[in-house]
Amino acid sequence: MKLTTVTQVTIDGVTQGNGGASDEDRRNGFERGGWALGAGDDETRTFITRTYQRAEAFLFGRRTYELFAGSWGSIDQMRAHPIGVALNEAPKYVASTTLTAPRWEDTTVLRGDLAAAISELKAKPGGELQVHGSGALTRWLLENDLVDEMILIVVPVILGQGARLFPETGPDLALDLVESRVDSKGVTIQVYRLAGRPQYATA
Repeated sequence: MKLTTVTQVTIDGVTQGNGGASDEDRRNGFERGGWALGAGDDETRTFITRTYQRAEAFLFGRRTYELFAGSWGSIDQMRAHPIGVALNEAPKYVASTTLTAPRWEDTTVLRGDLAAAISELKAKPGGELQVHGSGALTRWLLENDLVDEMILIVVPVILGQGARLFPETGPDLALDLVESRVDSKGVTIQVYRLAGRPQYATA
């Protein structure tokens, strides 16, 4: 399976609190949650829905898993939505050392050697293993060279605070652009294939 990360991000790289302004989104004094609500037009929403629908399986970090389980996995109206159907019908994996009783059906908790467990999943025949949100997990996957493709859904806003997708110090990554589009509301979708390490100019 190809491992694809799908991340909503601001112009200044923030991923925190995209969906709402709950107490969970206010970690470390963050007060600007909900910045992705209403962003994107019908074409972008269709792209996101179709992305979910082509997934063979889903991989989550603990925090995103619990948010999704409490919404897409629990609320009837959301379960009936095409994204909810895709999530509920596919196997779900969650990277966690503390989750002991996952409440969402067809969930497997990955413990122990996470890199080995994810490499084993990727070796299975099939389409895509998708990671939605899960910023800390996405950063870890990038650091461990486990990502094949990255989809960035860039919302035209600068927050000036919040947890960012790419840390100040981290791995350097070369990317090949596979697809790029901009919608009528200024949301851009960039699909990148990971391409090793960048080449730097020499004097």
